[in-house]
Amino acid sequence: MTSDPLHADAIAAEMTWLASVIDARLTGFFTDPDSDPDLPAPPVQPETSALGALIASAPLDTQARIVLALAMAPHVNSALLDPFFVKNSGLNRGFSQFGGVVSDHAGFRPTAETALFLVAGARTDARIRAMTLFDADHPLRRKIGLTLGSANPTQPEAAFAAILHLPAHRVIALCSGTPPKPDFSPEFPAHRLTTGLDWDDLVLSRDVMQGLGHITAWMENRSRILDDWGLASRLGKGFKALFYGPPGTGKTLTATLLGKTTGLDVYRIDLSAVVSKYIGETEKNLATIFDLAAERDWILFFDEADALFGTRTQTTSSNDRHANQEVAYLLQRIEECESLVILASNLRGNIDEAFFRRFQMAIGFTRPDREERKLLWTHALSNVPLGQDVDIPALAESHELTGGSISNVVRHATITALRRGSEQVDAQDFSRAVVAELRKEGRVA
Repeated sequence: MTSDPLHADAIAAEMTWLASVIDARLTGFFTDPDSDPDLPAPPVQPETSALGALIASAPLDTQARIVLALAMAPHVNSALLDPFFVKNSGLNRGFSQFGGVVSDHAGFRPTAETALFLVAGARTDARIRAMTLFDADHPLRRKIGLTLGSANPTQPEAAFAAILHLPAHRVIALCSGTPPKPDFSPEFPAHRLTTGLDWDDLVLSRDVMQGLGHITAWMENRSRILDDWGLASRLGKGFKALFYGPPGTGKTLTATLLGKTTGLDVYRIDLSAVVSKYIGETEKNLATIFDLAAERDWILFFDEADALFGTRTQTTSSNDRHANQEVAYLLQRIEECESLVILASNLRGNIDEAFFRRFQMAIGFTRPDREERKLLWTHALSNVPLGQDVDIPALAESHELTGGSISNVVRHATITALRRGSEQVDAQDFSRAVVAELRKEGRVA
Protein backbone atom coordinates (compact mmCIF):
# COMPACT_ATOMS: atom_id res chain seq x y z
CA MET A 1 0.00 0.00 0.00
CA THR A 2 1.47 3.34 -1.05
CA SER A 3 0.58 6.40 0.99
CA ASP A 4 0.53 10.05 -0.04
CA PRO A 5 2.37 12.06 2.66
CA LEU A 6 -0.70 14.31 2.95
CA HIS A 7 -2.88 11.43 4.17
CA ALA A 8 -0.16 9.92 6.37
CA ASP A 9 0.56 13.30 7.98
CA ALA A 10 -3.13 13.76 8.77
CA ILE A 11 -3.28 10.36 10.49
CA ALA A 12 -0.08 11.10 12.41
CA ALA A 13 -1.47 14.43 13.64
CA GLU A 14 -4.69 12.73 14.77
CA MET A 15 -2.70 10.08 16.66
CA THR A 16 -0.58 12.74 18.36
CA TRP A 17 -3.79 14.45 19.45
CA LEU A 18 -5.23 11.16 20.71
CA ALA A 19 -2.10 10.60 22.81
CA SER A 20 -2.56 14.03 24.40
CA VAL A 21 -6.25 13.27 25.11
CA ILE A 22 -5.31 9.98 26.78
CA ASP A 23 -2.65 11.73 28.88
CA ALA A 24 -5.04 14.50 29.93
CA ARG A 25 -7.83 12.10 30.84
CA LEU A 26 -5.56 9.73 32.82
CA THR A 27 -3.89 12.62 34.63
CA GLY A 28 -7.28 14.02 35.63
CA PHE A 29 -8.54 10.58 36.67
CA PHE A 30 -5.65 9.88 39.01
CA THR A 31 -5.70 13.43 40.40
CA ASP A 32 -9.47 13.72 40.92
CA PRO A 33 -11.71 10.96 39.45
CA ASP A 34 -14.76 13.26 39.49
CA SER A 35 -13.03 16.10 37.69
CA ASP A 36 -13.76 17.05 34.10
CA PRO A 37 -10.50 18.45 32.71
CA ASP A 38 -10.40 20.40 29.49
CA LEU A 39 -9.25 18.07 26.74
CA PRO A 40 -6.85 19.23 24.03
CA ALA A 41 -8.55 20.63 20.93
CA PRO A 42 -8.32 18.44 17.83
CA PRO A 43 -6.03 19.46 14.98
CA VAL A 44 -7.48 21.20 11.94
CA GLN A 45 -7.25 18.58 9.21
CA PRO A 46 -6.99 19.70 5.57
CA GLU A 47 -10.08 18.61 3.65
CA THR A 48 -7.78 17.52 0.82
CA SER A 49 -6.70 14.63 3.06
CA ALA A 50 -8.85 11.51 3.27
CA LEU A 51 -9.27 11.98 7.02
CA GLY A 52 -10.14 15.65 6.72
CA ALA A 53 -12.69 14.97 3.99
CA LEU A 54 -14.30 12.24 6.09
CA ILE A 55 -14.49 14.43 9.20
CA ALA A 56 -16.14 17.22 7.20
CA SER A 57 -18.58 15.06 5.25
CA ALA A 58 -19.79 12.85 8.11
CA PRO A 59 -19.62 15.32 9.96
CA LEU A 60 -17.76 14.42 13.17
CA ASP A 61 -17.55 16.55 16.30
CA THR A 62 -14.70 16.36 18.80
CA GLN A 63 -16.17 13.45 20.75
CA ALA A 64 -16.77 11.43 17.60
CA ARG A 65 -13.23 12.13 16.43
CA ILE A 66 -11.90 10.75 19.72
CA VAL A 67 -13.81 7.52 19.11
CA LEU A 68 -12.61 7.28 15.50
CA ALA A 69 -8.98 7.95 16.47
CA LEU A 70 -9.23 5.37 19.25
CA ALA A 71 -10.57 2.76 16.82
CA MET A 72 -7.74 3.53 14.38
CA ALA A 73 -4.94 3.42 16.93
CA PRO A 74 -4.49 -0.40 17.04
CA HIS A 75 -4.02 -0.36 13.26
CA VAL A 76 -1.53 2.51 12.95
CA ASN A 77 0.15 3.07 16.36
CA SER A 78 -0.87 0.54 19.01
CA ALA A 79 1.78 1.81 21.46
CA LEU A 80 -0.38 4.88 22.08
CA LEU A 81 -2.75 2.65 24.05
CA ASP A 82 -0.11 1.17 26.39
CA PRO A 83 -0.92 3.68 29.20
CA PHE A 84 -4.21 1.82 29.70
CA PHE A 85 -2.24 -1.18 31.00
CA VAL A 86 -1.61 0.64 34.30
CA LYS A 87 -2.77 -1.54 37.20
CA ASN A 88 -4.99 -0.75 40.14
CA SER A 89 -2.52 -1.48 42.96
CA GLY A 90 -5.30 -2.11 45.46
CA LEU A 91 -6.79 -4.90 43.34
CA ASN A 92 -3.69 -5.94 41.37
CA ARG A 93 -5.54 -5.69 38.05
CA GLY A 94 -6.44 -3.11 35.46
CA PHE A 95 -8.95 -0.33 36.08
CA SER A 96 -12.44 -1.39 35.00
CA GLN A 97 -13.22 2.21 34.00
CA PHE A 98 -10.71 1.95 31.15
CA GLY A 99 -12.43 -1.01 29.48
CA GLY A 100 -10.43 -2.73 26.75
CA VAL A 101 -9.19 -6.26 26.25
CA VAL A 102 -5.74 -7.71 25.65
CA SER A 103 -5.29 -9.02 22.12
CA ASP A 104 -3.46 -12.21 21.13
CA HIS A 105 -0.31 -10.19 20.45
CA ALA A 106 -0.52 -8.58 23.91
CA GLY A 107 -1.75 -5.25 22.55
CA PHE A 108 -4.58 -3.22 24.07
CA ARG A 109 -7.81 -3.39 22.08
CA PRO A 110 -10.09 -0.49 23.01
CA THR A 111 -13.77 -1.08 23.69
CA ALA A 112 -16.74 1.25 23.77
CA GLU A 113 -16.05 1.51 27.51
CA THR A 114 -12.58 2.88 26.69
CA ALA A 115 -14.11 5.47 24.38
CA LEU A 116 -16.65 6.53 27.01
CA PHE A 117 -13.82 7.01 29.51
CA LEU A 118 -11.86 9.24 27.13
CA VAL A 119 -14.92 11.26 26.15
CA ALA A 120 -16.61 11.57 29.54
CA GLY A 121 -14.21 10.41 32.23
CA ALA A 122 -15.60 8.54 35.23
CA ARG A 123 -18.74 10.66 35.72
CA THR A 124 -21.84 8.55 35.23
CA ASP A 125 -24.07 11.31 33.89
CA ALA A 126 -21.51 12.38 31.28
CA ARG A 127 -20.96 8.78 30.19
CA ILE A 128 -24.69 8.22 29.73
CA ARG A 129 -24.92 11.29 27.51
CA ALA A 130 -21.94 10.08 25.48
CA MET A 131 -23.55 6.69 24.78
CA THR A 132 -25.37 8.25 21.82
CA LEU A 133 -22.05 8.07 19.97
CA PHE A 134 -22.80 4.39 19.41
CA ASP A 135 -26.38 4.77 18.22
CA ALA A 136 -27.12 2.90 15.00
CA ASP A 137 -27.87 6.15 13.13
CA HIS A 138 -24.78 8.04 14.31
CA PRO A 139 -22.33 8.98 11.52
CA LEU A 140 -19.69 6.79 13.15
CA ARG A 141 -21.90 3.79 12.47
CA ARG A 142 -23.82 4.85 9.35
CA LYS A 143 -21.13 6.64 7.33
CA ILE A 144 -17.84 5.30 8.64
CA GLY A 145 -18.72 1.68 9.39
CA LEU A 146 -17.62 1.55 13.02
CA THR A 147 -19.06 -1.54 14.69
CA LEU A 148 -18.94 -3.09 18.13
CA GLY A 149 -17.56 -6.61 18.11
CA SER A 150 -17.63 -9.16 20.88
CA ALA A 151 -14.34 -10.26 22.40
CA ASN A 152 -15.91 -13.65 23.08
CA PRO A 153 -19.09 -14.27 21.06
CA THR A 154 -19.90 -17.38 23.10
CA GLN A 155 -20.38 -15.38 26.28
CA PRO A 156 -22.76 -12.48 26.99
CA GLU A 157 -21.15 -9.22 28.07
CA ALA A 158 -22.03 -5.69 29.11
CA ALA A 159 -23.37 -3.49 26.33
CA PHE A 160 -20.28 -1.27 26.09
CA ALA A 161 -17.68 -3.98 26.69
CA ALA A 162 -17.66 -4.63 22.93
CA ILE A 163 -14.47 -3.97 20.99
CA LEU A 164 -14.33 -0.97 18.64
CA HIS A 165 -14.03 -2.37 15.16
CA LEU A 166 -13.07 -0.30 12.13
CA PRO A 167 -13.15 -2.14 8.78
CA ALA A 168 -9.74 -2.69 7.20
CA HIS A 169 -10.83 -0.96 3.99
CA ARG A 170 -11.61 2.21 5.96
CA VAL A 171 -8.19 2.25 7.60
CA ILE A 172 -6.44 1.71 4.26
CA ALA A 173 -8.50 4.43 2.59
CA LEU A 174 -7.68 6.95 5.33
CA CYS A 175 -3.97 6.12 5.21
CA SER A 176 -3.55 6.04 1.43
CA GLY A 177 -6.42 8.19 0.16
CA THR A 178 -7.47 5.45 -2.26
CA PRO A 179 -10.16 2.98 -1.15
CA PRO A 180 -9.14 -0.54 -2.19
CA LYS A 181 -11.52 -3.02 -3.74
CA PRO A 182 -11.97 -5.34 -0.77
CA ASP A 183 -10.92 -8.96 -1.18
CA PHE A 184 -13.10 -11.80 -0.01
CA SER A 185 -12.41 -12.57 3.63
CA PRO A 186 -14.34 -13.49 6.78
CA GLU A 187 -14.51 -9.74 7.47
CA PHE A 188 -15.87 -8.99 4.00
CA PRO A 189 -17.96 -11.99 2.86
CA ALA A 190 -18.46 -10.96 -0.77
CA HIS A 191 -16.54 -11.12 -4.01
CA ARG A 192 -16.68 -9.08 -7.18
CA LEU A 193 -18.33 -10.58 -10.25
CA THR A 194 -16.81 -10.01 -13.68
CA THR A 195 -17.40 -11.58 -17.08
CA GLY A 196 -15.94 -11.58 -20.56
CA LEU A 197 -19.37 -12.23 -22.05
CA ASP A 198 -21.82 -9.68 -23.38
CA TRP A 199 -25.60 -9.38 -23.77
CA ASP A 200 -25.42 -11.22 -27.12
CA ASP A 201 -24.21 -14.30 -25.24
CA LEU A 202 -27.27 -14.26 -22.99
CA VAL A 203 -30.54 -15.42 -24.52
CA LEU A 204 -33.52 -14.15 -22.55
CA SER A 205 -37.21 -13.71 -23.23
CA ARG A 206 -38.64 -10.39 -24.35
CA ASP A 207 -40.34 -9.85 -20.99
CA VAL A 208 -37.09 -10.36 -19.11
CA MET A 209 -35.19 -7.98 -21.42
CA GLN A 210 -37.94 -5.40 -20.96
CA GLY A 211 -37.54 -5.58 -17.19
CA LEU A 212 -33.75 -5.35 -17.40
CA GLY A 213 -34.03 -2.34 -19.67
CA HIS A 214 -36.20 -0.70 -17.01
CA ILE A 215 -33.52 -1.28 -14.36
CA THR A 216 -30.77 0.07 -16.63
CA ALA A 217 -32.85 3.15 -17.46
CA TRP A 218 -33.30 3.86 -13.75
CA MET A 219 -29.57 3.56 -13.07
CA GLU A 220 -28.75 5.91 -15.95
CA ASN A 221 -31.45 8.50 -15.18
CA ARG A 222 -32.00 8.41 -11.42
CA SER A 223 -30.39 11.82 -10.83
CA ARG A 224 -32.74 13.38 -13.36
CA ILE A 225 -35.78 11.64 -11.89
CA LEU A 226 -34.92 12.36 -8.26
CA ASP A 227 -33.34 15.80 -8.51
CA ASP A 228 -34.49 17.52 -11.69
CA TRP A 229 -38.03 16.17 -11.49
CA GLY A 230 -38.24 16.68 -7.71
CA LEU A 231 -39.08 13.11 -6.68
CA ALA A 232 -36.23 12.62 -4.19
CA SER A 233 -38.58 13.11 -1.24
CA ARG A 234 -40.99 10.45 -2.52
CA LEU A 235 -38.71 7.87 -4.07
CA GLY A 236 -35.64 6.27 -2.59
CA LYS A 237 -32.35 6.46 -4.46
CA GLY A 238 -31.95 2.70 -4.44
CA PHE A 239 -33.59 0.04 -6.59
CA LYS A 240 -34.47 -3.46 -5.42
CA ALA A 241 -35.10 -6.32 -7.84
CA LEU A 242 -35.92 -9.99 -7.47
CA PHE A 243 -34.63 -12.48 -10.04
CA TYR A 244 -36.37 -15.81 -9.71
CA GLY A 245 -36.32 -18.94 -11.81
CA PRO A 246 -34.66 -22.36 -12.23
CA PRO A 247 -30.89 -22.73 -11.86
CA GLY A 248 -28.86 -22.04 -14.99
CA THR A 249 -31.31 -19.57 -16.54
CA GLY A 250 -28.89 -16.62 -16.39
CA LYS A 251 -29.65 -14.80 -13.14
CA THR A 252 -26.02 -14.41 -12.04
CA LEU A 253 -24.74 -13.54 -15.52
CA THR A 254 -27.52 -10.99 -15.91
CA ALA A 255 -26.55 -9.25 -12.65
CA THR A 256 -22.91 -9.20 -13.81
CA LEU A 257 -23.83 -7.73 -17.19
CA LEU A 258 -25.91 -5.02 -15.53
CA GLY A 259 -22.76 -3.96 -13.74
CA LYS A 260 -20.78 -4.10 -16.97
CA THR A 261 -23.39 -1.95 -18.74
CA THR A 262 -23.65 0.68 -15.99
CA GLY A 263 -19.94 0.69 -15.11
CA LEU A 264 -20.66 -0.32 -11.50
CA ASP A 265 -18.96 -3.07 -9.52
CA VAL A 266 -21.14 -6.08 -8.75
CA TYR A 267 -20.52 -7.93 -5.49
CA ARG A 268 -21.97 -11.35 -4.84
CA ILE A 269 -22.72 -11.96 -1.18
CA ASP A 270 -21.59 -15.29 0.26
CA LEU A 271 -24.50 -16.05 2.55
CA SER A 272 -22.66 -18.90 4.26
CA ALA A 273 -20.02 -16.41 5.41
CA VAL A 274 -22.57 -13.74 6.34
CA VAL A 275 -24.73 -15.87 8.60
CA SER A 276 -23.29 -16.46 12.05
CA LYS A 277 -24.62 -18.49 14.92
CA TYR A 278 -23.47 -15.76 17.28
CA ILE A 279 -26.03 -13.08 18.09
CA GLY A 280 -25.23 -9.80 16.41
CA GLU A 281 -22.51 -11.12 14.10
CA THR A 282 -24.82 -11.57 11.09
CA GLU A 283 -26.00 -7.97 11.41
CA LYS A 284 -22.40 -6.77 11.71
CA ASN A 285 -21.34 -8.65 8.57
CA LEU A 286 -24.27 -7.25 6.61
CA ALA A 287 -23.71 -3.73 7.92
CA THR A 288 -20.19 -3.71 6.46
CA ILE A 289 -21.48 -4.77 3.05
CA PHE A 290 -24.40 -2.34 2.92
CA ASP A 291 -22.29 0.58 4.13
CA LEU A 292 -19.66 -0.05 1.46
CA ALA A 293 -22.30 -0.46 -1.24
CA ALA A 294 -23.86 2.88 -0.34
CA GLU A 295 -20.51 4.63 -0.21
CA ARG A 296 -19.22 3.29 -3.55
CA ASP A 297 -22.48 2.73 -5.42
CA TRP A 298 -22.07 -1.02 -5.86
CA ILE A 299 -24.62 -3.49 -7.13
CA LEU A 300 -25.29 -6.10 -4.44
CA PHE A 301 -26.24 -9.58 -5.61
CA PHE A 302 -27.67 -12.03 -3.08
CA ASP A 303 -27.64 -15.42 -4.78
CA GLU A 304 -29.80 -18.21 -3.33
CA ALA A 305 -31.28 -15.51 -1.15
CA ASP A 306 -33.79 -17.88 0.43
CA ALA A 307 -31.30 -18.54 3.24
CA LEU A 308 -31.65 -15.02 4.59
CA PHE A 309 -34.74 -13.62 2.93
CA GLY A 310 -37.03 -16.60 3.32
CA THR A 311 -40.30 -16.82 5.19
CA ARG A 312 -40.06 -15.83 8.82
CA THR A 313 -40.79 -18.49 11.38
CA GLN A 314 -43.35 -18.48 14.15
CA THR A 315 -41.59 -17.47 17.34
CA THR A 316 -41.35 -20.49 19.61
CA SER A 317 -37.79 -20.16 20.93
CA SER A 318 -34.93 -17.70 21.39
CA ASN A 319 -33.38 -19.01 18.15
CA ASP A 320 -36.59 -18.15 16.27
CA ARG A 321 -36.60 -14.67 17.75
CA HIS A 322 -32.97 -14.20 16.76
CA ALA A 323 -33.66 -15.36 13.18
CA ASN A 324 -36.63 -13.02 12.88
CA GLN A 325 -34.53 -10.13 14.21
CA GLU A 326 -32.05 -10.80 11.40
CA VAL A 327 -34.87 -10.68 8.85
CA ALA A 328 -36.16 -7.42 10.34
CA TYR A 329 -32.68 -5.93 10.17
CA LEU A 330 -32.37 -6.96 6.52
CA LEU A 331 -35.72 -5.41 5.72
CA GLN A 332 -34.54 -2.15 7.24
CA ARG A 333 -31.19 -2.10 5.44
CA ILE A 334 -32.69 -3.02 2.08
CA GLU A 335 -35.29 -0.31 2.53
CA GLU A 336 -32.57 2.25 3.23
CA CYS A 337 -29.96 1.05 0.74
CA GLU A 338 -29.24 3.59 -1.99
CA SER A 339 -27.69 1.06 -4.37
CA LEU A 340 -29.10 -1.53 -6.75
CA VAL A 341 -29.83 -4.67 -4.73
CA ILE A 342 -30.66 -7.89 -6.58
CA LEU A 343 -31.98 -10.97 -4.83
CA ALA A 344 -31.94 -14.29 -6.67
CA SER A 345 -34.07 -17.30 -5.82
CA ASN A 346 -34.95 -20.52 -7.59
CA LEU A 347 -38.57 -20.15 -6.53
CA ARG A 348 -40.56 -16.96 -6.11
CA GLY A 349 -42.57 -18.53 -3.31
CA ASN A 350 -39.44 -19.00 -1.19
CA ILE A 351 -39.20 -15.27 -0.53
CA ASP A 352 -41.07 -13.76 2.43
CA GLU A 353 -44.09 -11.82 1.17
CA ALA A 354 -43.09 -8.91 3.40
CA PHE A 355 -40.18 -8.27 1.03
CA PHE A 356 -42.26 -7.87 -2.10
CA ARG A 357 -43.45 -4.34 -1.39
CA ARG A 358 -39.77 -3.41 -1.18
CA PHE A 359 -39.04 -4.70 -4.69
CA GLN A 360 -39.39 -2.24 -7.51
CA MET A 361 -39.32 -5.15 -9.93
CA ALA A 362 -39.60 -8.95 -9.88
CA ILE A 363 -38.28 -10.68 -13.01
CA GLY A 364 -39.03 -14.32 -13.72
CA PHE A 365 -36.34 -16.26 -15.58
CA THR A 366 -37.75 -19.30 -17.38
CA ARG A 367 -36.24 -22.30 -19.08
CA PRO A 368 -35.44 -21.40 -22.70
CA ASP A 369 -37.76 -22.63 -25.43
CA ARG A 370 -36.55 -24.41 -28.56
CA GLU A 371 -35.59 -21.26 -30.48
CA GLU A 372 -33.82 -19.78 -27.49
CA ARG A 373 -31.95 -23.05 -26.95
CA LYS A 374 -30.89 -22.98 -30.59
CA LEU A 375 -29.41 -19.51 -30.10
CA LEU A 376 -27.64 -20.63 -26.92
CA TRP A 377 -26.11 -23.64 -28.69
CA THR A 378 -25.09 -21.48 -31.66
CA HIS A 379 -23.39 -18.87 -29.49
CA ALA A 380 -21.63 -21.45 -27.35
CA LEU A 381 -20.27 -23.39 -30.36
CA SER A 382 -19.43 -20.44 -32.61
CA ASN A 383 -15.67 -21.13 -32.44
CA VAL A 384 -15.70 -24.86 -31.70
CA PRO A 385 -14.62 -27.20 -34.55
CA LEU A 386 -17.59 -29.51 -35.03
CA GLY A 387 -17.91 -32.86 -36.74
CA GLN A 388 -20.19 -33.09 -39.78
CA ASP A 389 -22.68 -35.17 -37.81
CA VAL A 390 -23.39 -32.38 -35.26
CA ASP A 391 -26.88 -30.99 -35.77
CA ILE A 392 -27.43 -27.88 -33.62
CA PRO A 393 -31.19 -27.58 -34.31
CA ALA A 394 -31.55 -31.25 -33.30
CA LEU A 395 -29.64 -30.62 -30.05
CA ALA A 396 -31.97 -27.74 -29.27
CA GLU A 397 -35.06 -29.78 -30.13
CA SER A 398 -34.13 -32.94 -28.27
CA HIS A 399 -32.83 -31.66 -24.94
CA GLU A 400 -34.61 -29.14 -22.71
CA LEU A 401 -31.51 -27.62 -21.14
CA THR A 402 -30.92 -24.21 -19.58
CA GLY A 403 -28.09 -21.94 -20.65
CA GLY A 404 -25.98 -23.01 -17.70
CA SER A 405 -26.54 -26.68 -18.52
CA ILE A 406 -25.66 -26.11 -22.18
CA SER A 407 -22.37 -24.53 -21.10
CA ASN A 408 -21.65 -27.59 -18.94
CA VAL A 409 -22.44 -29.91 -21.85
CA VAL A 410 -20.14 -27.99 -24.20
CA ARG A 411 -17.32 -28.13 -21.65
CA HIS A 412 -17.80 -31.88 -21.13
CA ALA A 413 -18.02 -32.63 -24.86
CA THR A 414 -14.89 -30.66 -25.80
CA ILE A 415 -12.87 -32.35 -23.06
CA THR A 416 -14.13 -35.77 -24.24
CA ALA A 417 -13.11 -35.02 -27.82
CA LEU A 418 -9.60 -33.95 -26.86
CA ARG A 419 -9.17 -36.96 -24.57
CA ARG A 420 -9.80 -39.30 -27.47
CA GLY A 421 -7.32 -37.35 -29.61
CA SER A 422 -9.81 -35.68 -31.94
CA GLU A 423 -9.55 -32.14 -33.27
CA GLN A 424 -13.32 -32.00 -33.71
CA VAL A 425 -16.26 -32.49 -31.39
CA ASP A 426 -18.74 -34.96 -32.85
CA ALA A 427 -22.35 -35.88 -32.11
CA GLN A 428 -21.36 -38.80 -29.87
CA ASP A 429 -19.34 -36.46 -27.65
CA PHE A 430 -22.39 -34.27 -27.21
CA SER A 431 -24.65 -37.26 -26.61
CA ARG A 432 -22.44 -38.51 -23.78
CA ALA A 433 -22.13 -35.02 -22.33
CA VAL A 434 -25.91 -34.55 -22.34
CA VAL A 435 -26.42 -37.85 -20.53
CA ALA A 436 -23.84 -36.84 -17.90
CA GLU A 437 -25.53 -33.48 -17.39
CA LEU A 438 -29.02 -34.95 -17.10
CA ARG A 439 -27.77 -37.56 -14.67
CA LYS A 440 -26.20 -34.81 -12.58
CA GLU A 441 -29.55 -33.02 -12.50
CA GLY A 442 -31.28 -36.26 -11.48
CA ARG A 443 -33.32 -36.49 -14.66
CA VAL A 444 -31.95 -39.86 -15.86
CA ALA A 445 -30.73 -42.92 -14.02
